[in-house]
Amino acid sequence: MPPESKPTYDFGPFCLDLGERALRRDGKPIALTPKAFEILAFLVQNPGHSLAKEEMIRQVWPGTFVDESNLSQHVFQLRKILGDAPDGRAYIETVPRHGYRFTQDVKRIDATPAGNEAAAAQAAPPAFSGATGARAQPRRIIALTLAAALAVAAVIFFARNRIWTPARPETGKVMLAVLPFENLSGDPQQEYISEGLTEEMITQLGSLEPSRLGIIARTSAMQYKDAHKDTRQIARELGVDYILEGSVRREGDRVRITAQLIQVKDDTHVWAKNYDRNLRDILTLESDVAGAVAKEVQLRLTPAESARLANPPATDPRVYELYLKGRYFWNKRTMDAYAKAIDSFQRAIAADPGYAPAYAGLADAYALLGSSWNPSIPRSQAMPKAKEAALKALQLDDSLAEAHTSLAFVKMHFDWDWPGSESEYHRALELNPNYATAHEWYAFWFASQGKIGEALEQLAFAQKADPLSLIIMADTSEILGYARRFDSSKAQAERALELDPNFAPAYMCLADSHVGTRDYQMAVSDLQKALALNAGNTWALTKLGVVYALAGDRNKSEAILQNILNVAKNRDDVAIDAAQMFSVLGEKDQAFAWLEKAFAYREGALILLNARMEFEPLHADPRYSDFVRRLGILPVEKARQ
Repeated sequence: MPPESKPTYDFGPFCLDLGERALRRDGKPIALTPKAFEILAFLVQNPGHSLAKEEMIRQVWPGTFVDESNLSQHVFQLRKILGDAPDGRAYIETVPRHGYRFTQDVKRIDATPAGNEAAAAQAAPPAFSGATGARAQPRRIIALTLAAALAVAAVIFFARNRIWTPARPETGKVMLAVLPFENLSGDPQQEYISEGLTEEMITQLGSLEPSRLGIIARTSAMQYKDAHKDTRQIARELGVDYILEGSVRREGDRVRITAQLIQVKDDTHVWAKNYDRNLRDILTLESDVAGAVAKEVQLRLTPAESARLANPPATDPRVYELYLKGRYFWNKRTMDAYAKAIDSFQRAIAADPGYAPAYAGLADAYALLGSSWNPSIPRSQAMPKAKEAALKALQLDDSLAEAHTSLAFVKMHFDWDWPGSESEYHRALELNPNYATAHEWYAFWFASQGKIGEALEQLAFAQKADPLSLIIMADTSEILGYARRFDSSKAQAERALELDPNFAPAYMCLADSHVGTRDYQMAVSDLQKALALNAGNTWALTKLGVVYALAGDRNKSEAILQNILNVAKNRDDVAIDAAQMFSVLGEKDQAFAWLEKAFAYREGALILLNARMEFEPLHADPRYSDFVRRLGILPVEKARQ
């Protein structure tokens, strides 16, 4: 019997060969994972059709439970491989709240050799029709029923004898959480050592075969500091298979560390070890722990990864200690803490100008400081300093995902360099697909381009890696609001407030969801709570003025506007606030005048101009299209196509 011939599909410069399970571009083969190939094959066989995510998962992973993020991650990788189509669109388009669509025309080429049609017809099974089908149908039903009964009996037998366990999906990741290492030094001033070790272990493990191992990000892991929760409860809350925990005790230049790896399903300690090392050997210690964990969860490390673990770079312990202090302060996310972080990173660089992680930390600190309300260092100085530090870090070590992410952020948020920022996000996620911050910030790149579906995909990746991050929940709520999915937006904001009732950004997002449903009274209440937590929050005050304007209370809105204008006499960062209030009050000339001031300040919030409902009154004005083009983003009517 001749083998079954399978067709090929041509689209743009690509050819997808089902027979050889190969993708070629201009005749040259392109490597694809088996599941990525199957997803692409399903899409190209249904061009122009909106395919539901559930349907695609059933097609590619039949009979297996697979998290939706697996599908999203494969689609994300396919988009990077395919690039843009000749018409400028992505080959694979997200259909919000549904699934995906292949956007391009596809030419099918059947591969049956000439003259073999008769043989192929003989090899094909007979069609069931008429009386023959009627006679065969009962036999088929009986056979299927018998097979099903045998399968059920087998499952019951194996389950009762405890020798059957469900197989992990082929592309499913092993998920691991590194819990905060306990500081046993008896000195609170040594917290930066234990927290720094925790973060470095997360970073080390996150770079090892990320397609197989997923690491919970620091923000979520730190929620369990001093929590004294049962490991199974933590595992349920974080959705992990393994937990790494330990303790640190420092005595002078000696560091004593215990570490143990727990497999959650049966609460067994699959590996444990004690270390007593000099502080200068802490990087070697971290590599030893990472290597042991990799072995226990059966990672397939590349030769380069194995060599990196076996030969960690030599670092002066004083430099490393200053770096850990810098990260400790940076993670506090306050203006004073940013200043302390910058000081620590600069001192580390002064001691060792070739230490790349310190430059990456410095870039992170300047980037977030320059994007804060009323920054202590002018934005015009902080953002270029962030870019300079990121470039220096990458000059020394191009493998730092954090530095690529900070560079991407500055290029997006300050330079408005859209191709450059996207390239850096791609590189960061190639190096560390588990890096939640890269996914989070990349989401805003997509939102700025009007690609809200892709933005929500990135936030789904971010939440998978950092499920308890309050700011990621707030960002997700914000972008769901841009998609006009107000109930979902509200749910995300409320989830954040359940974890921390004093998290002001969540109240602001909750207010936006209530504005979307025109519940202005509730929106006012939300914003008053945000202002009670931070009276100097001009962004929340502006939102309150917007709500009053939308509710028809112009007097209260104009009183808040006057307050904002008084603040603007001494602060350039509130120009965007004044612009949106003038917009909702219908004073377009003033709105555009203040937008120009925000443009001169290079305000980061301008990248979301198309998405924010406060600026909708300006969309029809020719000045608006001109303004967004200068930002490098599409006019709103094109961004939504």
